[in-house]
Amino acid sequence: MPELPEVETTRRGIEPHIKGRKIRQLLVRDHRLRWPVDAGIPQSVSGQSVISVSRRAKYLLLELDKGWLMLHLGMSGSLRILPAGTPPETHDHVDVLFDSNQVLRFRDPRRFGSLFYMKALDHPLLSKLGPEPLSEDFSVDYLMRRARDVRRNIKTFLMDAEIVVGVGNIYANEALFYAGIRPLTEAGKVRRARMARLVPAVKMVLAKAIDAGGTSLRDFLREDGKPGYFRHELQVYGREGEACYACEGPLTSLRISNRATVYCRRCQR
Repeated sequence: MPELPEVETTRRGIEPHIKGRKIRQLLVRDHRLRWPVDAGIPQSVSGQSVISVSRRAKYLLLELDKGWLMLHLGMSGSLRILPAGTPPETHDHVDVLFDSNQVLRFRDPRRFGSLFYMKALDHPLLSKLGPEPLSEDFSVDYLMRRARDVRRNIKTFLMDAEIVVGVGNIYANEALFYAGIRPLTEAGKVRRARMARLVPAVKMVLAKAIDAGGTSLRDFLREDGKPGYFRHELQVYGREGEACYACEGPLTSLRISNRATVYCRRCQR
């Protein structure tokens, strides 16, 4: 699933191609995404120009003259910049054609993505989101306050978008390793000294993943069709049974909330 680094990589990739460009046509080949695509969107956005391209959590936000296009890549989605007239493939569900004769093409084999048009940034999907992990709002004080008396394990807590957005499974595994915290530890029992290591670990892991263009383990491709390369820097995720890079002990695996979890018994207390 594309996570925050993959979405941010996509945002940075498409922005130079579409910022300031006018939408000539929006074509929906298949309305059956996670939520049906409103049939009125093509008419609403036609003729509008892209003012900016931003991101909130895993949502891409295209600011237009009179509203916003909000797009989520779902579990298998990707966006590509292609020349106009490039023949679509089976899972290419949405095209946005610009006056530059380029197409922003949304591909989503599993159709778990979404596309909305709104006049203001007040969509219910955005209303309960926690702070951005790379912002100053995501701090040790904030995380300690939210974790107080919480009995959920720290990994599940960290992946809750109402606590902090964009820390998906891969990056939660990695951040907890760098912070030296076992994934099953109750969030409310993590001491401040450990939390003071976790916050910068989250920021560091996400920043490195963005710089590497995301992590390509299954479906994710950048806007130019190339994979992300952060997978080469993974310390624990996907390495169950292998030796820990820090202590050379075997890495342990288990499932938490049905998600693959890998950690080091020696390095993570």
